[in-house]
Amino acid sequence: MLQTIRDRLTGPIIWVVVLMIVVPFAFWGIQSFRGGGTDPTVAEVAGIKITQSQYRREYEQQYQQFAQMMRENFRPEMLNTPRFRKGVLDHMIEDTALREFARKAGYQTSDAQLLDQIRAVPAFQKDGAFSADAYHQALAARGQAPDGFEAQVRNSLTSDQLRDAISGSAFVGAGSVSVERQVEHEQRSFKYVRIEPSKYLGQVDVNDAQMHAQYDAHKDQYLSPERVKLAYVELALDKLPKPATPSADVLKVIYEAQKSTRFSITEERQAQHILIKFGADKEVSRKKAAELATKLKQGGDFAGLAKIESDDPGSKSAGGDLGWVRRGMMVPAFESALFAMKPGEISDPIESPYGWHIIKLDDVHAAKVKSFDDAEVQKQLVDEFQKKDTAQRFQDAADKLEQVAFENPSSLDPVAKALDLPVQTTDWLTRTSADGIAKTPAVRDAAFSGGVLSDGENSKPLQTGPNTLVVVRKLAQEAPRQLSFDEVSAQIRDQIKNEGAKAKVAALADAFQAALKQGQSLDAFGKLQGLAVMTVNDAERTQQGGDAALLTEVFRLPRPAIGAVSVGRASLPQDAIAVVALQSVKTPAVAAAEDPDSKRIASNLRDGEGGAEFEAYRTVLQDKLGVRILADPSQSQGETAPE
Repeated sequence: MLQTIRDRLTGPIIWVVVLMIVVPFAFWGIQSFRGGGTDPTVAEVAGIKITQSQYRREYEQQYQQFAQMMRENFRPEMLNTPRFRKGVLDHMIEDTALREFARKAGYQTSDAQLLDQIRAVPAFQKDGAFSADAYHQALAARGQAPDGFEAQVRNSLTSDQLRDAISGSAFVGAGSVSVERQVEHEQRSFKYVRIEPSKYLGQVDVNDAQMHAQYDAHKDQYLSPERVKLAYVELALDKLPKPATPSADVLKVIYEAQKSTRFSITEERQAQHILIKFGADKEVSRKKAAELATKLKQGGDFAGLAKIESDDPGSKSAGGDLGWVRRGMMVPAFESALFAMKPGEISDPIESPYGWHIIKLDDVHAAKVKSFDDAEVQKQLVDEFQKKDTAQRFQDAADKLEQVAFENPSSLDPVAKALDLPVQTTDWLTRTSADGIAKTPAVRDAAFSGGVLSDGENSKPLQTGPNTLVVVRKLAQEAPRQLSFDEVSAQIRDQIKNEGAKAKVAALADAFQAALKQGQSLDAFGKLQGLAVMTVNDAERTQQGGDAALLTEVFRLPRPAIGAVSVGRASLPQDAIAVVALQSVKTPAVAAAEDPDSKRIASNLRDGEGGAEFEAYRTVLQDKLGVRILADPSQSQGETAPE
C-alpha cells in the first residue's frame, strides 16, 4: 500500500497532497499565524501554558456559538472588541485553574458519568437514542478526535464538581426569603398624569429675531457633515469560483491519509455492569460481588439486580446499561476484561479504583473501515478537497491583495488587475451613517483616516464579514460646510418650539407637585389643566407592561401617611413627565417556607449567593495558583471571523 502511494506521488498530484496535508483543518478567516511553527504562550496558570493556538481555537468556538445564536442579527464587528477577546482568555484561565485545583484535590469523573454525558448530547443521537455513527460523524465534521473530545468532557465534568460544591454550599435564611418575598410582591396603588410636550407645541410662539439669535449663537451646530465617496475592491471567499471535482487518484491519496482516523470505526462493545463499591471492608464487598456474579451466571436478571444492587448512580436506573464502549473509554482493568469476553458472557468481579465490577457483554460491533467507493465517503472527500482548495486560494488572494495594495498605494487599478476584481464605488458616506460596505465601522474609520482621507492612499485590507476583505481609497471628498440660515431655519424653528414645550411641561409638573403637597387632589388639578388622570391599583414592581421609569418612581416613594399621598415625578420617553400621587401600599402576608413562591425565591437567592461565593473563590484560587498574562488579549492577535 505504501509503495502504491509513493508511485502516485508524482507530477501535479504531489502538490495536491502537500496542499491537503499542510493546510490546517480549521481556517481562521482571512489571516493565519505566520512564524515557522512556533506557538507562543498567551498565559500561564500554575505553570500550565495556554498557547496562542489554544486561545484561537477557543475564540473560534465562542465565535461560532455566538453567530449561531444571533443568526441573521449577527455582525462580525460585535466580537471584534477588546472586551470579547479578553473574555475568551479569562474563561480559559478560569477553566484551567479549576481543572488543576480539582485534580490536586482528588476530584474524578467516572467512566459511567462520562458516558451518560456524551449519550445525552442531541447531536450524537439518532431517533432519540445514542448512535455511535452519529457520534463519530459529528466529531469528524469538527475535525476532533474522540479521545481528545472525551478528555475535554471529562475535565469539564470534574471542574463542575468543584464548582457545584462551592456554589451549592450557599445558605439563605428564612428571614431573607421572607423579606425578599415581601419586597417582590408589595402592591402599590397610585394615580398619575402624563404631560406630553407635543400637547404644548402650539402654545410656543417663535419669531425671526429668536431664530436668528439661535443661529448666530450656535453656528458651529449648523454644519453639513464631512462626506466621502470610496472606490474599493472586494475579495470574498463565497464568490470565488468553485474548484473542479478532483480525480480519483487525488481523492484516493486523501482517503489513504485519513483512512485510519476519519473513515475507520474502531471495535465497540455493548455492555452492562454492576458496581459494588469497596465500602469500609474491601473483602466484604468482594464477596458480595462474587455472590452476585454467581447468581447472574445461573440465570439471574442482570438489569433487575443492577437496579437494586449497583452503586453506580449513572447506570443503575438503566439496569447497568453502558451503551457502546470503545477502547480508551474505561479504566484499564475494566477494558481488558470487557474486550476479552464473548457476547452473552458474564465476568467474575473485576477490581478498579471505583470498586468491583460485574460485566455482561451484550453485543459486538467489529472494527471496520468505510470503503473508498462508499458514496458518503466520496462526498466527504470531494467536499473537503473543494473547501480547502477554495480556502487556500482565498488565503493566497488575500496575501496578494495586501501586497499589491501596499506596493501601489496611489491606485486600485493594479489591485483589481492582479486579482481580476472589479473596482466598485460607494455612495456618499459620513462618519456616522452609511450603507453597503461602510456599515462596517472599520471601513468608516479607514475612510476618514489620515492615510486615506488626507494622503489619498489605499487602505489596508479590511474585514467586512466572515472571509470578506475590501481595500478602499478616496474617490471624492466634501468638507464640512457652513449651512445658511435659510437652509436650517425650519430646523431652528422646531428646536425652539421643542425647547419651549419642554419648559412648559417642566413648569406644569412643578405646579402639579406643589398643588398635591398643599393638599389639592390630583383629579381636581388634572381636570383644571385638561389632563387625564390615570389610576393604577395593586401594581407590583416586577409586573410587565407600562413605563419602567414610572414604576421605578412609584416604588421609590416613601409609604404615604394615612389620609395623605406621597408625591413624585418620573421622566418618560419623548421628554414627557409623569407626576405621581402614591395612595397606598399593601405588604403581603408572611408565607410558609414550603410555599412554592417562597421556594422559588429561596432558590434564586441561593443561586445568587452561590454565584458570588464561587466568584470570590475563583479569584482567590487564581491568586493562589498564580496567573501570568503574557499577551494582551484586548489587542487583536490575528483572530478574525472563522470560516
